[in-house]
This record gives sequence, structure tokens and C-alpha cells, in this order.
Amino acid sequence: MIAYSKMGAAVTNVLRGCRFYSVKTSRKPAASDQNEPQNTAIAIYKKRINRQTYTIPEHCKDCPGENGGGVTLTADESKDLDAVMKKEFFNLRASDKISLWRSIPDTRHELCKIVKYPDDLPSASVVIVFKNERWSPVLRTVYSVLNRSPKKFLKEVILVDDQSDIEEMGQKLDDYCEEHFGELVRVLRAPSRLGLIKAKSYGAKHATGDVVVFLDAHCEANTGWLEPILARIKEKRSAVLCPSIDSISDQNMAYGNSGFGSAGGFWWSLHFQWIPIPKRIRDAQKSKIDPYPSPTMAGGLLAANREYFFEIGGYDEDMEVWGGENLELSFRTWMCGGSLEFVPCSRVGHIYRPGHPYNMTGAKGKGDVHGRNSMRLAEVWMDEYKRLYYVHRGDLKGKDYGDVEDRRAIRTRLKCHSFKWYLENVFPEKFIPDENVLAYGEVKNPNSQLCLDTLGKDEKGTIPLSIYSCQSTGSANQYLSLTKDYQLRREDGCAVTSDSISIVLINCNHSDHNQKWTHANNGTLVHHPSNLCLDVEGLSSNDQIKLKKCEPNKLSQQWLFGHYSK
Repeated sequence: MIAYSKMGAAVTNVLRGCRFYSVKTSRKPAASDQNEPQNTAIAIYKKRINRQTYTIPEHCKDCPGENGGGVTLTADESKDLDAVMKKEFFNLRASDKISLWRSIPDTRHELCKIVKYPDDLPSASVVIVFKNERWSPVLRTVYSVLNRSPKKFLKEVILVDDQSDIEEMGQKLDDYCEEHFGELVRVLRAPSRLGLIKAKSYGAKHATGDVVVFLDAHCEANTGWLEPILARIKEKRSAVLCPSIDSISDQNMAYGNSGFGSAGGFWWSLHFQWIPIPKRIRDAQKSKIDPYPSPTMAGGLLAANREYFFEIGGYDEDMEVWGGENLELSFRTWMCGGSLEFVPCSRVGHIYRPGHPYNMTGAKGKGDVHGRNSMRLAEVWMDEYKRLYYVHRGDLKGKDYGDVEDRRAIRTRLKCHSFKWYLENVFPEKFIPDENVLAYGEVKNPNSQLCLDTLGKDEKGTIPLSIYSCQSTGSANQYLSLTKDYQLRREDGCAVTSDSISIVLINCNHSDHNQKWTHANNGTLVHHPSNLCLDVEGLSSNDQIKLKKCEPNKLSQQWLFGHYSK
């Protein structure tokens, strides 16, 4: 029998009807707000909870956020909310109003719901790393895993605390987990600040399940999420898998269906990007619910055979904090004989936050950890194509990235493929800006010494194409290509007209005639549909480039690329 501490009347009303039963008892436990850490020292245990005795709590049908709904705060609850959002990067007050075991909609495809999985699937250890994450999202993540995973397949949940300094995530969390989860959940305290990458390794090394699953500490696992992952790993030991990620609103905690249409790619700056599933992959699927290959992964949520994960090198533990490890593991998995796959029938919700409530930039908050980490990745795995990374990160040339000999030894030991093989066989859709093109590099108007420039705008959506003084040392913002399909292109963005005279970059589409350009012998860049030319007349640095009537001898319409293909 478990004794529950009494809670305030206001919170009781919020979660009335939410009961937790861990051991059958003749006395009905009092309603308890599990969103607030409780003093569990008075609990009396007849038996420590294990996977057989753990019982799923009842849902509170009328509570805020049920069935994945968003939460509306009262005027009083909204006071100083901006400060909370700025500190936590999500609506903590909305989260705290929601039951820790709320119901969410089953977002699986209907075909997923009728799949029958084997009874002898491997066991799973779920590793969840947190650093100054808050009580309600962390515990909601744990409850979602426990409540929506078959008992016979879930070996354990491992919470790794990476030196949090929030009081409620200390002893109170230990006590709560011991009382409510027993042997199902272990809390590991990192001996020093490890950073996300090393903390994941720390958790995986303590795992005992056949499969290790990594989840962020602000997730909600959905119905039937675990079985399709375990079934695929049973079929293919070398498959590294990612669930389909649904979105949980950082504003009101609403659970949303992300659909069925994404894969992972990357920018040459070695940042992750979402891409549509390539047609060749869709065509190869026998069913739309089959696992499908992806060139890369976002990295927060993944699963692998635990032994295989370490056989291929685990995480690069000389990477710092966070960033780059997802692409490094993606490239390594593919190049060394494995596969990276997305599993449509496995759905997990995730709060996408615009920032992090803790230092993500290394010691004293001054380090470019993504830069150093991605240098290690480029130097070990990208071969000659690392040149394109350094186009974007020329500031890192000559900088220290640590010793990578042990990582190169993994590549030798496993007889891994080249990065060229990866591009040709895993990601043939990836645009290589200096191969199989007519011209590439800076696009300069010699008369004005101005170059076409994206001005550092984000690599997503519609980007104005502007002009800026040419950079003698080179700049990724000024690195464009003229393709053999006559597209003026930077990464996945192609130049088009936005208002008949201004130019923007949008997603490239080979069938879009508005994306066609000709570079004439007189130096002009002619837009096909309009028959107008790029012209810098009357413009200054930072202005958006314009189209004007073509005049072959006009100096403001003459352009030179940095390199022309032979």
C-alpha cells in the first residue's frame, strides 16, 4: 500500500479522477497531483514495483490536455508567462496543468493498427538524458514509455541526470521513482557535467536490454511505439532506427500529427535538415507503413541493437555537449555496412523548443561545440568532400578538433565505404555545388565589386537574393552554382522572380520554368521566362538584386563566376 501526501484543493480539482494504483489495496488512494514532486518518505512498501506489478494509472477524462489537447491558461496563470517562456523555452505552466499520464491521439496509419508482431522480440532499455529539465515533462516522458510499452519487452528506463541544479530533480525525483516505478526506472547521476553526447553514452553503457532506445526528456511515446522498432531490429541487427516524430506545441502542449512524409538530409555546413522522402525510396516501399531508409537523422530519438551500437563505435565521446553527433552516426552507420531507417508505425511526440534552458556551448559558454564536433566528423568521414564543409566554415580552418585517430581506426577496422559511395548510393539527391555544374563560386559584378549574397539568411523557406561586397577570403553566402539544368542555385534553393523584378531563392524544382537562367557570353545572367537580366545599377550592399531590360554592353549587368567547368 502506498500512502500519498495530501495536495492543495486547487490542484486536486485539476487532476480529480486521476488515480494511481501500484499495489492492490482495500483502501482507495487519495487523488494526487503527480505534477508536483511529493515527499514520499512516508510511503510504506509491501513489495518493490517491478514490470509485473506496475499498473497503468487511470486517465482523467475531463482534465486539461487530455486526448492531446492544448491547454488554455487563466489570466492569473498567464502573468509573467513571457519570463517563463524565456527561461524554459516552452510553456511550463501549461505542462504543469496536464496529468503526467494524459491520453493522446493514436496517430498511426490505420494499417499499423492491424500488424501482428512476434512474441519473441528483443528487450529494450530506454535512456533519457536530462539537464535542468522540469518535473512534468520528464515524468510525462517516463509514464508514456511505461504505459504504452508491452511489459515483456521493456527491460528498464534509465534517467541520466547530467548535473542538474534544480532541486526537484534531485532527491525528490529519486524518491518518486522508487515509490512509483521501483525497479523499472533507474536514475543515474553523472559524476560531472558530461554534455548530451557523453551522457547518452553513459546511459547506454549502464543499459542491460538487447536494444537501446534514446529519447529526449520532453517526449510522449504513443500507442504501439515500441513493437515496430524491436521487430525491425530483430529482422536486421544492423538497422539504426528512428520513430516518426509528432510535434507537441511549446506554446500550449497540444499533440499534433506530423504526417508520413519526411526523411533526414544535411546542409554542407553539417547541420541537419528535414527533406521530403525521395521518390526512389517511396517507389521501393511495398507498403506505406514499411520502414524506409533515410540519409541522416535528427538524433534525439533513435534505437539500435545495443551490442551493434558499440561495435560500430557508439558516440564519439570526444565530441562536446551537443551537435554533429547525429550526422556522424548517420554517415558512419551507412558507410560501415548498416542502415538508418525511419519507422512509420512508431510514433513519439516531441516538444520542439526554440532554445535550451542550460549552457549548450561548452566550458564557460564560450565554445563553438558544433564547429569542433562537425570538424571531427568532416575530417574522419567526408574525405575530399570536406572541402564543401570548409566553404561554409572557413573560420575553422587550422583550428584544433582533438585527436581522431581512434575514430579513423574504427573506419579501418570495419572496412567502411568512402563518402563518395555514400553520396552515390545513399543520398544521390544531394546537390554537390562544384560537381557536374556549368559554373560555381562567387558571382561577381566586376565593375561594382559586388557579389550575389544571401546575407546569412536561414537555409529554409524563401530567401531574398541580395548583393554585398565580394569577400576575398570566400563566403558561403556568396557561393552559388549554375547547373546543367540552367538553375542558379545555392544548396537546395533556386533563384526565381518574386514580383517580376526582385529575386528570391525557393526550393528547387527541375520542372519549374521560372527557375531557368542563361549565362551569356557577354557576361549577362538572363532569366528565361522574363528575358530580363540581373542588374546592380543604383543598388548598394545589402540591397535585393533586381531584373532589368537586358543591355549587352551595360557594365552593371556583367557577371563572372569564380570557377567555370571545363
